[in-house]
Amino acid sequence: MFVEKRKLKRRHLIYYLRVFDQTTGELLGHLVNISPAGIMLIREEPLETEKQFHLGMKLPVDIFGKEELSFRAESVWCKRDVNPAFFDVGFKILDLAWDDATVIKELIDRFSF
Repeated sequence: MFVEKRKLKRRHLIYYLRVFDQTTGELLGHLVNISPAGIMLIREEPLETEKQFHLGMKLPVDIFGKEELSFRAESVWCKRDVNPAFFDVGFKILDLAWDDATVIKELIDRFSF
């Protein structure tokens, strides 16, 4: 039986924002949902879990003077999506500056459904 461990509800956005590994420049996937504590991406290949990444996410508009968010996150889980051609990957955000958390909250307020 699955036990929900999240303390904050993740919100789906009207955009599938692109998320990159800032170390390698590789596109890791597209954002499916987000909270100040974590994100979920969808991608075509599975991704190693329990690995830390320095992620970059381009914002749909300039929010509080930022065009991109940058943060460290750990891949926590990876499973096949309901569409078997894709994989869903859950990340726990490890360190998020207060102003970046404010940007995420604004993103959710303006672009979530």
